[in-house]
Amino acid sequence: MAFEGLSERLQKAFSGLRRKGKVSESDIRDAMREIRLALLEADVNFDVVKTFIKNVRTKALGAEVLESLTPSQQIIKIVNDELVKTMGEAAVPLNKAPHIPTVIMMAGLQGAGKTTTVGKLSKYLMDNDSARPLLIAADVYRPAAIDQLQTIGKQLNVPVFEMGTDVDPVEIVRQGLATAKENKNDYVLIDTAGRLQIDEKLMNELKNIKELAHPNDILLVDDAMTGQAAVDVAKGFNEQLDITGVVLTKLDGDTRGGAALSIRAVTGKPIKFIGQGEKMDALDVFYPDRMANRILGMGDMLTLIDKAQKNYDEKQAMEMAEKIRENSFDFNDFLDQMDQISKMGPLEDIMKMIPGMANNKALANVKMDPKDIAHMKAIVYSMTPQEREDPDLLNPSRRRRLAAGSGRPVVEVNRMIKQFNQSKQMMNQMSKGNMKGLDGLMGGGVSGKLGKMAMNSMVRKQKKNKKRRLKNAKRFHS
Repeated sequence: MAFEGLSERLQKAFSGLRRKGKVSESDIRDAMREIRLALLEADVNFDVVKTFIKNVRTKALGAEVLESLTPSQQIIKIVNDELVKTMGEAAVPLNKAPHIPTVIMMAGLQGAGKTTTVGKLSKYLMDNDSARPLLIAADVYRPAAIDQLQTIGKQLNVPVFEMGTDVDPVEIVRQGLATAKENKNDYVLIDTAGRLQIDEKLMNELKNIKELAHPNDILLVDDAMTGQAAVDVAKGFNEQLDITGVVLTKLDGDTRGGAALSIRAVTGKPIKFIGQGEKMDALDVFYPDRMANRILGMGDMLTLIDKAQKNYDEKQAMEMAEKIRENSFDFNDFLDQMDQISKMGPLEDIMKMIPGMANNKALANVKMDPKDIAHMKAIVYSMTPQEREDPDLLNPSRRRRLAAGSGRPVVEVNRMIKQFNQSKQMMNQMSKGNMKGLDGLMGGGVSGKLGKMAMNSMVRKQKKNKKRRLKNAKRFHS
């Protein structure tokens, strides 16, 4: 996940301040040096870092900070506020036309994920605005670009307008817009051509499309994994096309996150969306304040709630709550919850959104292998309908049958059933108001089961490592 390295370095800078009751100017100077190095290592633009540090230092050296009872917290707040300011203060919505269709022109270099993002954005509009979009295939140069867009269109049940690869892209856009007006599509998304780099031919074509379509938004799809190059690309496209916003892709990959912190400051144009994953629903609105919280390890409960609301059916949730209250939660419900949690993303990413979890060293290296969920499902699928509804039927002989049917060891079957029963008991306690706060967040449902599995796995690994170290120590001294 992006920003992990930056977050760790910033926490290191703040830990020195937290240990002091009062901070001096030299303490602040040392902290600023650490923060500066952290930002540069994260590939943040040099001029942006320079301005950022200057602003933070000026505010941190004020009398109200140096003489306050909690100077370290004051400085963290200043850093947080400056991060939000650097990334753009608030989320920026799409520009909506006063009459249909609203035209969105997508631009970007090859490999940034432009065509996939066209599909993601159309799904976002359908889910959040009940939109009826039309996709225009105006990339006639990249092999299979039209086929890819048509495949995405079929997957999402969205119409795609195309005229093949032998027609001028400007003409394709002209006829596509006419089709959208005729069919009363309220959004048009134009998938334009990309290049390996910015060149005159590409820009002239994009300018001609812009002049014809008069788009309400020109969104640059930019690859976060290219670091400083992503900022240069944004600057180049903005100078030529006057873009209205950026969609930053691959933010879940091996990226240091510097582009997210630099683009707004360098171009003056907002990041409107971020892409994190390959699935069509893996597109999120960019909230600078939420991103700042995640960078500083403060969690991101609002995004977690958004994900839960998006992936949880309200009726199902109410039925689940009733079952928990009645203590009738069974393995069928367990399967449903596993599916719902899986849709929200990797467990370790979800846990980091909970305040306090991002900096929890015990959980820092916890990884939940998707195979573990598949194994758990295989065990449940091996049960009879009666066994799923009444787990008390699972005696030793039935458990051996489940192990054979799922291809998992008996000990794993026993462990999963034990964890299921513990979680069921915990959820029943929660429903009676016996658990509050963070325990409630982490204890119930599949998150509790999976978190517990991950923790148990980590503890077993630590014990094994300890035994190995002792063995090696004995061998060394003998």
